[in-house]
Amino acid sequence: MLSAVCMGETMVMLTPVEAVPLDQATELHCGVGGAESNVAMGLAAMGLDSHWVGRVGKDGFGIRILDELRRHGVGVTGVEVDPALPTGLYVKVPAQESDPDGGSSVLYYRQGSAASAMGPGTLANPAVAKLLEHAALIHLSGITAALSAECRELTEAILTAPRQGRIISFDVNWRPALCPGQDRSVLRRLANLADVVLVGKDEAEHAFGTTDEAELRQLLPAPSVLVIKNEAISAIALDRDGTRAEVPALSVDVLEPVGAGDSFAAGYLSGMLFGLDQKASLRRGHVAAACTLTVHGDRGPLPEARELSAILDSTDAQWAAIHVSGGQFTTRDRSVAP
Repeated sequence: MLSAVCMGETMVMLTPVEAVPLDQATELHCGVGGAESNVAMGLAAMGLDSHWVGRVGKDGFGIRILDELRRHGVGVTGVEVDPALPTGLYVKVPAQESDPDGGSSVLYYRQGSAASAMGPGTLANPAVAKLLEHAALIHLSGITAALSAECRELTEAILTAPRQGRIISFDVNWRPALCPGQDRSVLRRLANLADVVLVGKDEAEHAFGTTDEAELRQLLPAPSVLVIKNEAISAIALDRDGTRAEVPALSVDVLEPVGAGDSFAAGYLSGMLFGLDQKASLRRGHVAAACTLTVHGDRGPLPEARELSAILDSTDAQWAAIHVSGGQFTTRDRSVAP
């Protein structure tokens, strides 16, 4: 079975049980969230031997994270537990009906977290070294590089190491709250060291100063493929040889957008690892993202294998007719599955 390793910070997420302002909340739901671990869980659901590498505190939040990842089939043998530094935490404040244009917001409590102490020394951990040695894919993101100077050194060490048959993917994942640590020149240099780069068109302007496809490809000439996620419109894959593939997004009744980009990454990367062409891989990304867009939380369950195959194998006309609502894929008021 193909193996994938995702490295970064996973935090505990707190959010009001009721859709009320944070200062009025009397109960908070406790969940788990992190871009790289979201991708790891998505890759596991897609049939890969998936692992998450990171650091958590020796606390209840850290235990909860490890238990959650194990439940989703993700290996955690490469995780270090810090006896002194705490597990990172973030609070997701839901959008308010009284402010339809406000959207949801996030408060981070991650400075000085256990994960921020990751560095090149992490690679000396025998368990981590073994996982990386056998991985077909190593997945990183710009979030990790922005956590601390040590985390940036770790990211660069992985990106500059001999590939030995491995593929390294890099999701830009621009985060406004981490802007002071996300220097454009550093982010561009790191992304240009990867084999596969994923970036949302909405974040490309902040991260690289442009949303133009040709300009982005010129800024990042080295990766074998650049994937641009154009929100609810389409996803585009630009190969280094100039080949371009574009697949329109599915029609979706969006419930919550958080985590959809990570699900797309898992779907696309799994297709790539399974040897599918760009169109098929982009479709896998869209399906995984649609499943997440229609549920609360950072991940949505994939359709059963038979229905998933029918969706992915549909003609262009059938694909365009698919609508996703509540995790259900329908066309002309019927299930997609034959």
